[in-house]
Amino acid sequence: MSNVHDLRSAIELIKSIPGEYVETNVEVDPKAELSGVYRHVGAAGTVMRPTKVGPAMMFNNIKDHPDGRVIIGMLASRKRVAALLGTEPEKLGWFLKDAVKNPIEPVDFAGEKAPCQEVVHLATDEGFDIRKIVPAPTNTPEDAGPYITMGMCYASDPETGISDATIHRLCLQGPDELSMWITPGARHIGAFYEKAEALNQPLPISISIGLDPAVYISGGFEPPTTPLGYNELACAGAIRQKPVELVKCLTIEEKAIANAEFVIEGLLMPHDRVPEDRSTGTGKAMPEFPGQTGPAPMVPIIKVKAVTTRINPIMQTTIGPSEEHVHMAGLPTEASILNMVETAMPGKLLNVYAHSSGGGKYLAILQFKKSVPSDEGRQRQAALLAFSAFNELKNVILVDEDVDPFDTNDVLWALNTRYQGDIDTVFIPGVRCHPLDHTQEPSYNPMIRDKGISCKTIFDCTMPFSLKKHFERSQFLDVDPKHWLPDMF
Repeated sequence: MSNVHDLRSAIELIKSIPGEYVETNVEVDPKAELSGVYRHVGAAGTVMRPTKVGPAMMFNNIKDHPDGRVIIGMLASRKRVAALLGTEPEKLGWFLKDAVKNPIEPVDFAGEKAPCQEVVHLATDEGFDIRKIVPAPTNTPEDAGPYITMGMCYASDPETGISDATIHRLCLQGPDELSMWITPGARHIGAFYEKAEALNQPLPISISIGLDPAVYISGGFEPPTTPLGYNELACAGAIRQKPVELVKCLTIEEKAIANAEFVIEGLLMPHDRVPEDRSTGTGKAMPEFPGQTGPAPMVPIIKVKAVTTRINPIMQTTIGPSEEHVHMAGLPTEASILNMVETAMPGKLLNVYAHSSGGGKYLAILQFKKSVPSDEGRQRQAALLAFSAFNELKNVILVDEDVDPFDTNDVLWALNTRYQGDIDTVFIPGVRCHPLDHTQEPSYNPMIRDKGISCKTIFDCTMPFSLKKHFERSQFLDVDPKHWLPDMF
């Protein structure tokens, strides 16, 4: 069991693992340069090539932020995520499936002063400017502005009082203003905001930055796995077998994560929308998980009331299309699919990989085992259940038990040797998916009725049960290579 409980203990753990952490004291500009550096070090995901999976990186010298430090890529390696959560890389989906089904609810902080409130900056203070307090990077030169990309937003239903935590992209718009992008219909906080607007009142919201990786991973769960009323912080509690501690905010009626590095307290204002690029006029937002930068839409505004921090706080950030997003979005996707399919047909689905090329959302590889003749066809039923488990999923590739779903070359081998396009492709047109896919809009295909509508597709690369012998792979002698190369294995 990992002893990680906050960002700092997470950093200490990865420092102890060779190749998982690097740092620099060379000054870096948070405006595009920081992300430009990390693109080469370890961003991976759908980031423009050249890039690669690599270590997390700490920048100790941030231009215009003399006391600032920024860490990036904490979750940008599946191996690193597994170490931080206390499991194995290929078991992460199953590990999270069990955690989300056995929640441990958060509790109130019991100490005298929460770590996140060691230093207090009030919006009423002379010279208050969130842009000087929070060293938020800009991913590319054309971004709408500096972005908080690892901000865990926490808010409560204004009618029922139930609370929820999710990550949203947040752009620094002024000394005391942030903008917030909410995916239509996909986040519980969006539902809370709609209720608050209907009541013509602001929604109190806290934004916690620099957290235990278990909190960030848990925040990626979505309905139906975590329906309205399920607080994702309870899943983080299950991962750690210890509840997440919350503390009352100082200026608003809401709570925040007690051991965060930064907490922003504010009010999500009703009926107040601004262009996301209001501060820069670039016409662009920021790079998102599909690897493209979309236009800057009209977005709601948060009026900041306070920023509280730990002493010498560490800013945590990510690159939008990086492997880090793959894990924050994809691991809950894997767990959600496993949960639904295992309920319907126990023991048939061996594993799931939410592939990097889909940002953890668009593409899932399902490893399915046919044991008896009547299992033929059930693999496609599993794919349909996967679409139900995660509605932003666009494509499913089905493979047999002898194909490694985490090895893209092996998956493509199955596509080339166990698949015929005319009989092994299933199209499901006209289904809601995700508005950030540039093919899912009428300008790409006039048959698409609305932005975000897609044709979901199943690629069945499993061998017919009746022909399993015909498709059997070459069987090699099973030996232990340690006998010949003890230092390598």
